Amino acid sequence: MVEHPPSQTRPRSPKAARPVRVLSVTSGKGGVGKTNIVANLAVTLGRAGYKVLIWDADLGLANIDVILGLKPDYNIHHLLTGEKTLAEILVNGPEGVRVMPASSGVQELSRLGEAQKMRLLTELDDFDDDLDFLLIDTSAGISDNVMYFNLAAQERIVVVTPEPTSITDAYALIKVMVTRFGQKRFGILINMVAGPKEAKNVFTLLTSVADKHLGSVAFDYLGFIPRDERLLQSVRMQKPVVLAFPESDVSRKFQELANLISRPKEGPRVDGNLMFFLKRVLKIEHEQRRA
Repeated sequence: MVEHPPSQTRPRSPKAARPVRVLSVTSGKGGVGKTNIVANLAVTLGRAGYKVLIWDADLGLANIDVILGLKPDYNIHHLLTGEKTLAEILVNGPEGVRVMPASSGVQELSRLGEAQKMRLLTELDDFDDDLDFLLIDTSAGISDNVMYFNLAAQERIVVVTPEPTSITDAYALIKVMVTRFGQKRFGILINMVAGPKEAKNVFTLLTSVADKHLGSVAFDYLGFIPRDERLLQSVRMQKPVVLAFPESDVSRKFQELANLISRPKEGPRVDGNLMFFLKRVLKIEHEQRRA
């Protein structure tokens, strides 16, 4: 087992003092490595002592369980049909991370109905386990499901690569959230780059276009994940790169990201129990009906 310096470990405090952090990890375009980022970030946080739940919200095209080498018996389809509860479908992953698995090839889950949304919210609200982080791995694009999960989260991380289509589609995603739903803050993580210069160029291009056309929007630069053959190797191994190659540069980048994400946030925070999720989504649904 790899030993980590004390500075990388965060002491856990009583539940009342540490409200759950809910982050969506999203993208305008598929194929940008979003799910791999969620898996490795979750495992890195789990290794540091945090209690993490991954929600695979790419509901009809499950991937997170494959990347983590898991074989769930049940998934969100069984939850939505009432066959199983949330606690019954959760799967235990590495470093104490738990996963709410999606299903594969179930087309009707590509757009949730009102009853399905309420079922999810009821289960989450009743989920009384102790959590530090809920990471929502959304599907790509600007579908209703993507908007639903992004806007219900407290914080949004948009994953972008140097490909022009990725930058264009990331801007389109941000534009919808800004103009339709009034969101004003986004974390930007650059993936699959050669180094810091290329990452900053991508960040500057995206944010300059957004600043020009969307007005006052805050973008937090969350760093970058480099192109690395070991990431591809780890996917083939069905093992997170931070466990398969813990001393690699890419694993160190995930540690930097986890350290940044886990810093205490300044300013007002949302209530620590999951009731905030219900309240926020009901507001979103109201906004969508008015639009």
